[in-house]
Amino acid sequence: MSAILWLAAGLLLAAGEALSGEFVLLMLGGGALAAAAAAWLGAPVWLAALVFAVVSVGLVVGVRPVLKRHLMRTPSTPMGIEALRGKEATVVAAFGNAGGQIRVQGDVWSARPADESDTFRTGETVVIDEIDGATAVVRRGS
Repeated sequence: MSAILWLAAGLLLAAGEALSGEFVLLMLGGGALAAAAAAWLGAPVWLAALVFAVVSVGLVVGVRPVLKRHLMRTPSTPMGIEALRGKEATVVAAFGNAGGQIRVQGDVWSARPADESDTFRTGETVVIDEIDGATAVVRRGS
């Protein structure tokens, strides 16, 4: 009977992990499943509880940090506006310090020069240094 209770507790804890996302409940669920296995093999309640405690602590201390580090790392591929840094663009509307427009990856962006003394002609190639709000800050292309 206690094996079924440990099994139910393990499944409920593992299901509860879907709400938290911190992997603690999942580790406790693993401990409860180990306790269910011990109880199924005929261990007394106190031994099943000890198995639960030892396995849970082992999982929380040993497995959880590795799992979090592996699953929670940031993507190495730049995304969004970070992906535009260093990209070449074409000047659509000539501009100087007042700003103008460029086309990058098919989209038209407002742009201003990184060096305020620079001016750019229509059709000229520029390189995006950064994105400031909705404006690309550009320099001369190579």
